[in-house]
Amino acid sequence: MNCFSYKGYQGSVETSIQDKCLYGKLLNITDLILYEGNTVDELEQNFKASVDDYLEHCKQQNKPPKKPFKGSFNVRIGQELHEKASKRASEIGKSLNEYIKDIVQKDTESHA
Repeated sequence: MNCFSYKGYQGSVETSIQDKCLYGKLLNITDLILYEGNTVDELEQNFKASVDDYLEHCKQQNKPPKKPFKGSFNVRIGQELHEKASKRASEIGKSLNEYIKDIVQKDTESHA
């Protein structure tokens, strides 16, 4: 996927044939932040300006900005798989959290 990165935020790169422009939005946050441009360089510049504007707006409103990833997430895997994973983690001397983290890390690094 084509995207920009800036200050921990990612932004999409989309094309509108009808409007003959490029546009995007900040990804992985619930606040809706949009930007557009006529060239990729202009789009990237507007993406960065949108991130800066968003952060400044949050500061002025005295509210914390939404963060794309906070480092934790809930996974629903069903009771049986949960039990099996917990037992396997215990067998190898790890917490369930460490076990799952290791599996995700190995898989994502092998496909990077």
